[in-house]
Amino acid sequence: MPFPATHPALARALEAQGYKEPTPVQAAVLAAPPNTDLLVSAQTGSGKTVAFGLAAAIPLLGDAERFERAGAPMLLAIAPTRELALQVSRELTWLFAAAGARVVTCVGGMDARQEQRALSAGCHIVVGTPGRLRDHIERGNLDLGSLKVVVLDEADEMLDMGFREDLEEILDSTPVDRRTFLFSATIAKEIASLAKRYQRDAVRIDTIRRDEAHGDIEYRAVRVAPNEIENAVVNLLRYFESPGALIFCATRERVRHLYGALRERGFSAVQLSGELSQKERADALQSLRDGHARACVATDVAARGLDLPDLGLVIHADLPTNTAGLLHRSGRTGRAGKKGVSVVVVPHTKRRPAERLFSVANLNVEWSGPPLAEEIRAKDQIRLFEDPLLNEPPSPEELELAAKLLADRSPEAVAAALIRLHRSRLPAPEEMFDDRGNDRGGGDNRGPRPDRGQDSAPPRGPRLDHGSRTDYTPTGDSTWFRLPVGRSKNADPKWLVPLICRLGHVTKKDIGLIKIFDNETKFEITREAEPRFREAIKAAGDSGDIRINPAGAPGATPPRAAGPRPDRVPRPDGPRPPYAPRPQGSGPHQGDRQSRGPRPGPGGPPKKPFKKRAPNG
Repeated sequence: MPFPATHPALARALEAQGYKEPTPVQAAVLAAPPNTDLLVSAQTGSGKTVAFGLAAAIPLLGDAERFERAGAPMLLAIAPTRELALQVSRELTWLFAAAGARVVTCVGGMDARQEQRALSAGCHIVVGTPGRLRDHIERGNLDLGSLKVVVLDEADEMLDMGFREDLEEILDSTPVDRRTFLFSATIAKEIASLAKRYQRDAVRIDTIRRDEAHGDIEYRAVRVAPNEIENAVVNLLRYFESPGALIFCATRERVRHLYGALRERGFSAVQLSGELSQKERADALQSLRDGHARACVATDVAARGLDLPDLGLVIHADLPTNTAGLLHRSGRTGRAGKKGVSVVVVPHTKRRPAERLFSVANLNVEWSGPPLAEEIRAKDQIRLFEDPLLNEPPSPEELELAAKLLADRSPEAVAAALIRLHRSRLPAPEEMFDDRGNDRGGGDNRGPRPDRGQDSAPPRGPRLDHGSRTDYTPTGDSTWFRLPVGRSKNADPKWLVPLICRLGHVTKKDIGLIKIFDNETKFEITREAEPRFREAIKAAGDSGDIRINPAGAPGATPPRAAGPRPDRVPRPDGPRPPYAPRPQGSGPHQGDRQSRGPRPGPGGPPKKPFKKRAPNG
């Protein structure tokens, strides 16, 4: 449907930006009664900035075509992060440009004196973060006496970040008759409390369907060994070949490491974390917008509010801590009607937490193994045939040069050179272990356990496995170590052996016997490799998800000697037929219980036999 009737200046701005019809949240906000406060819950990427900009047009401009001379601000928009505040500022700038609006941004990390001068010169709209806005208010640089509209964008995030006191001081400094628009992904108890205190008869608008996921985002979960997360990220970037990708890590250290690994492999990548300066963060985002960088490795500081064009892929290299984190990270893609893919990299040791996360979020997730090198090469062939360069009509100059090339070279040689040139621009995919035979659907990818046979350990005991080696003979010339993962966390020699090699700086031939228990795994390292193995695992420390520690040898069951066991007493009535019920009184100890007398109590004399008391009367 077309946009409802709005201010003429803003209608022209929307048309210039290519807006044909409103998003659900924009339509709902424009349909709300005039002169009312709004309490809106909507997904990220749903067009909230344009929505509250359009709703604010009438109280700010009325019937006037343009704003009057700039003085004290009339609209204050508060956002949780610098990136989101800068994005809101850009959106409001083009939306109100035809109306002559002057927009000032006040965010942490920027020059406060320059912001002070901009506020003193007068403005119509101020966009900022809570801490910096409060600082300007306390210093007398920001006068809120003329405000007509206050907007709290991503209010739930601001409360989660501890900005409640700052928000309350800012809102207490605003006029009582202002309009307040509160936008939040969820209306939790704290949000409702804030709305009750600072809003008057607010109209509740809920555009989120709680029983379904974001329709424009395809969710996938990729199973990997704990030591192959980095390779999985590489193959995912190569498989999807999205113009823009965002990769989330849990810590700054992980961001630095993964960023360096991608640059080393030839990816055009940037990094984004809280330790970077404002200029470095702005340059990184601009590189993504300009197309100079294809991938951005970031902490959760980038999970909210960033609007990056052509961002078709989000990769969770580290599992999100909660459902909100998963949804807000994923919400960077699938925006403004475009499709996107959100891939969660799930180590085998974190499969169950991932399943709980997806269940709580009510997501329909497709489970699979990581893209294999063969699949990526097949996709590369398809992309080569579909390259626009092969379909564009050649110019006369290009035809002349092509004729010169074909005069000295065969068409096959020219085509082969084109293929080599195409492949040279692409980083090589990583060879990864394929465990897709273990797929059982629904995320439960453990697969059936191997047949244990008659001589295997019982179900609750250890399982003996040599990994990929079948010619190993224990010699005793080795040392035992342990990993805190077992069958309960999908421990399997196929990924345990590469993990041990990577953490301990050893090779497969240095690993001996592997015993997998329910909650731990014990393995041998040869005496020759033990010194460097100990040094390597000590240096690794707690840097990863799994830590190796020295251990004693697991208890071994002595081999059974040939012939009858000496501790067995022959049955008095001879051997029973198979599955025959045990006769009453059979066995070496049947019938002589009374002759042995009562059992002695612990640390005391024997107890008297229990005598049945006769009934009264």
